[in-house]
Amino acid sequence: MSVDETKILTPVADSPTAEPRTAVDTAPPQPAAWTVKLVMAGIVLAAVNLRPAITSLGALLEEVRDGLGMSGSIAGVLTSVPPLCFAVFGVMAPRLARRFGPGAVVCAGMVAITAGLVIRPFAGGTAGFLAASALALMGIAVSNVLMPVIVKRYFPERVGTMTGLYSMALALGTALAAAVTVPLTGALGGSWRLGLGVWAGLAAVAVLPWIALIKDRSTTAANAAHAAGTGGAPAAPQAPARRITSSRTAWALACFFGLQATAAYITMGWMPQIFRDAGVSAGTAGLLLAVTMVMGVPLAFVIPRLASRMKNQGPIVIALGSCGLVGYAGLYLAPSGGAWAWALLLGISNCSFPLALTMIGMRSRSGAGVVRLSAFAQSTGYLISIPGPLLVGVLYQHSGGWGLPIALMAGLMVPQIGAGILAGRDRTIEDES
Repeated sequence: MSVDETKILTPVADSPTAEPRTAVDTAPPQPAAWTVKLVMAGIVLAAVNLRPAITSLGALLEEVRDGLGMSGSIAGVLTSVPPLCFAVFGVMAPRLARRFGPGAVVCAGMVAITAGLVIRPFAGGTAGFLAASALALMGIAVSNVLMPVIVKRYFPERVGTMTGLYSMALALGTALAAAVTVPLTGALGGSWRLGLGVWAGLAAVAVLPWIALIKDRSTTAANAAHAAGTGGAPAAPQAPARRITSSRTAWALACFFGLQATAAYITMGWMPQIFRDAGVSAGTAGLLLAVTMVMGVPLAFVIPRLASRMKNQGPIVIALGSCGLVGYAGLYLAPSGGAWAWALLLGISNCSFPLALTMIGMRSRSGAGVVRLSAFAQSTGYLISIPGPLLVGVLYQHSGGWGLPIALMAGLMVPQIGAGILAGRDRTIEDES
């Protein structure tokens, strides 16, 4: 039995906002059991590949800077490329999904990640390195946006559980790349180019389940019509974009997403360098980053399940933000003396990401609402996060130390907590639009 992948964008049948339909054109047929298992495997494999392109670079940033002749400011630009690509390409995901189907778009995203990771180390020069990185990040961007949508479609009664599984796999891939990139580079003769390029193999594996889920191209037009909610009938006018922007909850969620992304990309891009400048070896600095990332493995499974059972997620936001503030204080006062404790606390704080994904699924009543909210919150959020890593690089280069950059990181945690409290209130975007 094949699955109409584009039906992921169709509002769920029990949505209060969905238009009444006849028995013929209501919910699509339930997918076969093997299809659901294949989707689950595809989600996990895709999630594992959504961060190694970033954390593998963070572990080898000093070697890449030396090899390509980058200044601290240019390296700051490099660490800002991920959120920029996520903002620019993420906003395209809903339109691409309506045209080709979410499964096809995620498959293309995995192919783009594979190609970018293969090309990046050997492109030659900073410009080529940035261009190949952008290709990989483009694939990550569209997959980022569509993962909550696919979860909502295939597992509408298990959004918290599946978001936890997806987030746990994402954290596992993040931590794996951070932990083994440096020793793997040493085993490959010390070449940072091979150390970065080897992650393309893992991305190639993630392509396979999505290929199996893509339907015949001859059905694309019909699938797109059903995805838009028409069911073969004349197309209903789509909700204007201003409706999502009129929602205070959507803006709060976008700000929360953007500020947590700022903290995450600063951590992934610069934390190993902070420890190395404090006298920690390169291998240990990579392990410390891995500890930070691996905290997301168990917590990314627990937090979404807990959040989905709570009407208000504000207390979780406050708890995670408090861990971040303590971690930054430790980095400022004793970066090497308490390195493992600070890495642990910042790892807990970074679990704001799976919390944000869970809230995206909870702040709309329908699948169509989730896809709009996911695209808006992630694209706007990543735009908000762009200046952070760049500013850290500039402050680091011109101040000659980490005092000002760490103060900036801690300062940004305060509005993150405030935005998260607003986003965690028990309401939906349909209530406010």
